[in-house]
Amino acid sequence: MLRTHTCWELNKSHTNQEVTLCGWVNKARNLGGMIFIDVRDRYGLTQVTLDPQKVHRSVMKCAEELKNEFVIKVKGNVVARPDNMINEDMTTGQIEIIASDMEILNTCEVLPFPIVDDPKTSEENRMKHRYLDLRRRPIIENMKFRAKMNHFSRNWFVDNGFLEIQTPVFTVSSPEWAKDFLVPSRLNPGKFYALPQAPQQYKQLLMVGGIDRYFQIAPCFRDEDPRADRAMCEFYQIDFEMSFVEQEDVLQILEGYHRDLVKELVPHKRITTNFERMSYKDAMDNYGIDRPDVRFGMKLVDLSETFVDASFSVFKNAIDAGGVVKAIKLEGQSMTRKEIDALTEVAKAAGAGGLAYIIFDEEQPRSPIIKFLADKEIEEVKEKMGAKTGDIVFFAAGKYSRVSKVLHKVRMSLRDKYQLVDNNELAFLFVIDFPFYEYDDDKETWDFGHNPFSMIDGGMQWIEWKELDEVTTFQYDLILNGYELGSGSIRNPHPDVMVKAFEKLGKSADNVKEQFKAMYTAFKYGAPPHGGFAIGFDRLMMILIDEQNIKSVYAFPKSGNGEDVMMGAPSAIEDIELKTLHIATDLPSSD
Repeated sequence: MLRTHTCWELNKSHTNQEVTLCGWVNKARNLGGMIFIDVRDRYGLTQVTLDPQKVHRSVMKCAEELKNEFVIKVKGNVVARPDNMINEDMTTGQIEIIASDMEILNTCEVLPFPIVDDPKTSEENRMKHRYLDLRRRPIIENMKFRAKMNHFSRNWFVDNGFLEIQTPVFTVSSPEWAKDFLVPSRLNPGKFYALPQAPQQYKQLLMVGGIDRYFQIAPCFRDEDPRADRAMCEFYQIDFEMSFVEQEDVLQILEGYHRDLVKELVPHKRITTNFERMSYKDAMDNYGIDRPDVRFGMKLVDLSETFVDASFSVFKNAIDAGGVVKAIKLEGQSMTRKEIDALTEVAKAAGAGGLAYIIFDEEQPRSPIIKFLADKEIEEVKEKMGAKTGDIVFFAAGKYSRVSKVLHKVRMSLRDKYQLVDNNELAFLFVIDFPFYEYDDDKETWDFGHNPFSMIDGGMQWIEWKELDEVTTFQYDLILNGYELGSGSIRNPHPDVMVKAFEKLGKSADNVKEQFKAMYTAFKYGAPPHGGFAIGFDRLMMILIDEQNIKSVYAFPKSGNGEDVMMGAPSAIEDIELKTLHIATDLPSSD
């Protein structure tokens, strides 16, 4: 080894020892002949002092040439700093190294940005030089946390009887919720592998194979647009499946893992819920979304009955058309007209025509719509909303789905504006009893709401005689602070029920048998009752370390349009390589 210690581990116990450090020059200062160097590696910083009276002139000359990010090797003795020179901000602040020799291992050109906590540069510049960005302390800490979380998770599932198995990355295309990434087969012209959006079918086939407790930290690939909490192209999930279980058994595993994870990795954070179970319907009715942030109140209240005979046409027309009028209450906050206008724009962006409101002042309620409302209606609003002096009630009217979306967006905007939550609070919640089918208003068609392989509540008879919007499933999501951490379900192990479920959407039995050939065939040979879950590893980490963008949890993230600007991916491929893969494009030649 070129070094005897890292730049973090030295302290007073090492006094008078000769040590050798290697690292990067974080800062070099020449103070009247004495040169002080902060040497940095991924572990920390150590100060090195070069005294011209104690080292050879050639060593001093070498030190005088140093610039930030030069790679150096330093040998010297550990000495304790005087009490008045101890640096409490450094782990190694009680000591320094009095150098006896130094060697420049490599130089560094002018940096595209400084290696500091906040480099004041664009994200694109940091991603283009990500190998430099990784040297910054916040990024290093994130990578260290990810490694700890990875290690903890693997050990936890092994300790709880799960067998780690890696499922294939090259597989068959299957209908999921995003587009597949496809890989052409050189040996099978015209055919393609698909990168797995999730190891869903494989893990269920493992259950058929008798592997009753499986897990892996699985890479998943989906061609879908990125968001702040969703990475482009690829992500990781803690994937597990269990045989001979019911829904509550899976939820107990999830609760145990997350409680232990928080206690071990982020003990300063507080779990403020008991992993309550909330139905999908209650989540939508009370919060307008199936992944509610329950750290604060401001629930949606249905006021449709109050305005069923209203003079205010906006409310009455919505109800007459089969819609709803719902409202939320902001307690004890005053808002200017400009602030309300800004909130109205949030509502409009979510599909509302506007945002009606009533301010309950000391003298009397104030609102642009007050003249259209009867006194009885205003009193009912006040009573049903529990409104007091100083509160503001915001309304939305229209289709149930649109009203839910609008008031959810308004609720979250008010949460952020008035800082209604504490990021050290962790509010876990299970949302259960999902609809098996959902109607897409835009496409005007029915589709599966979530996993088409989920067990239907009530079994075959429910598919036979229930309307599509009445069929529920043993599907469950885990929610944390308004984010969906992942989904799971108790699976349907019966091939005839699988066929019937798809037939309800116009898919023929032959189509199902062909598209899911392996699962359909396997289930005929004794599939056990089973269920599982997939935890979004990256999203969970993002929340635990208080990052606002999921890119921060990856060593090498993609840009917003799916590019790796550092490596230049995706890239054009030479025509000769395309020909080898039996692919032709309608794009101009790479020549």
